[in-house]
Amino acid sequence: MEGVPEAHTGWTFLTNHARVLAAIADNHSARIRDIAAHCRLTERAVQKIIADLEQDGYLSHTREGRGNTYRIEPGKVLRHPAEAGLPVASLLSLLAQDEIDRSQRP
Repeated sequence: MEGVPEAHTGWTFLTNHARVLAAIADNHSARIRDIAAHCRLTERAVQKIIADLEQDGYLSHTREGRGNTYRIEPGKVLRHPAEAGLPVASLLSLLAQDEIDRSQRP
């Protein structure tokens, strides 16, 4: 089926929720289609992840014309007990630095 990203097998270090949140942090007005392509997910999967993040207070959106602008709650703490007290901003700062490093590689 066209438009569906290639499936990934095996395990990864980051969840799809973290990938979507990082993509939104990179571009607060990104379209779901663009987020899906960046994260190699289906648009439907991204819609569900965004709904999860909004329901739990990590993300909110405002409608602007035909698109959305997202707002991340940087002080909201991560959910897993092993990361208790660690804010979303800490995770995103690590992921943002990785994006900068990758864009500067030859």
